[in-house]
Amino acid sequence: MSKTEQTAPGATPPRTSAVVTGQDAARVAFAAFVGTALEWYDYFLFGTAAALVFNRLYFTTLDPAAATLAAFATFGVGFAARPIGALAFGWLGDRVGRRPALLITVVMIGVATGLIGVLPSYAAIGVAAPLLLVLLRLLQGIAVGGEWGGAVTLAVEHAPPEKRGRYAALPQVGSPVGTLLSSGAFALVLLLPSDTFDSWGWRLPFLAAFPLLAIAVYIRRKVEESPLFDEMLKQDERAKVPALDVFRQAWGRLLVAMASATLGVGGFYLLTTFMISYGADTLGLSRSLMVNGTLVAAVTEIAVILAMGRMAERFGPGRVTVWGGLLTALLAFPVFWLVETKNPVVVVLAMAVGIGALSVAYAVSGALLAELFPARLRYSGVALAYNLAGALTGFLPFLASALLGAFDGASWPVVLLLIGLSLLTALGGFLGERMRVRDNVVTV
Repeated sequence: MSKTEQTAPGATPPRTSAVVTGQDAARVAFAAFVGTALEWYDYFLFGTAAALVFNRLYFTTLDPAAATLAAFATFGVGFAARPIGALAFGWLGDRVGRRPALLITVVMIGVATGLIGVLPSYAAIGVAAPLLLVLLRLLQGIAVGGEWGGAVTLAVEHAPPEKRGRYAALPQVGSPVGTLLSSGAFALVLLLPSDTFDSWGWRLPFLAAFPLLAIAVYIRRKVEESPLFDEMLKQDERAKVPALDVFRQAWGRLLVAMASATLGVGGFYLLTTFMISYGADTLGLSRSLMVNGTLVAAVTEIAVILAMGRMAERFGPGRVTVWGGLLTALLAFPVFWLVETKNPVVVVLAMAVGIGALSVAYAVSGALLAELFPARLRYSGVALAYNLAGALTGFLPFLASALLGAFDGASWPVVLLLIGLSLLTALGGFLGERMRVRDNVVTV
């Protein structure tokens, strides 16, 4: 039996300890992983479609370059909406419970994604088409704004403190699995003739969100409430307005958490959403090759995340974050140089190496962010940090495309952007390791 005490500015330690077990932790973390994978599948579909479809079907009155920028801007709208979801579901998760918040988020994103699959194109309903596309993207963003923070919080709070690294990494695996599912779905429909793909083939991955939603709801209903939240509920130690307390009492922690999460969010979309567009539209590579590159990269990411989760338990998630930031900064130029060789094998290898490097920091982001905030503010703190970082970096594919046009197709400004993100994340990891809190938990 082990016991640790919660210590954090503005936090009142519970009078009794919450009890956690390794068996419960594994079951809850797996459920969080499955639900998160299905949610990221829904969310990532939009990114791939923005690079391949939306510019041609929903922004047809614009020239090709402007249409691509408009599609990426719509993609970024989802990130801008995520802090709204963090505020709403953070309040729900810290006041009512982690579990009900996660049930609502999965329904919201599943319905929004499925409806994109039946949305008429610009040719059918005119300007209403891109407006409705933006609305559905907003709903996706609000839902995801509450999803990831809740999944990580629930996994961490069910886990013994000395094993939080591995269990917090499981929801992170949901991201590459979601990438595999979404990219795999698009890889299959891209085998259809071009006219068929544009007509209805691209809709099939979105329509698959409806049956996947049923699976996600079934899984989420079986997840137990956090033992730490149950203890806070018994002792009435919940924050009245959690987000307000985060900004008042833990704003420094919020900034550090945002910095540490920046690479895992923004860098990922530079090397997937933007890279697909860059390879297909600027370098003239096939769309199938670029999508398949994300598939190989996702497999690499899964292996890195699982390994780094264990490393976080030994060295601390902040230190591992520093390693990931520095490694990505060192590899940024080589990754783009390799893609620009246009050799198919080298292009796929470069995408795998780049995403594998930034996954070192992403793997431990859940563990680090959760331990930067006391339990009474955790759902809100984690959700706000992650999604404010997402809001600031969600428009990076748009910015990268604009830089590409401004510098006559040269990639070096985009590479410098990636390096800047990497160094910011390394700084966040360095500071975050020194600010971690401990919970009042008994392991049996």
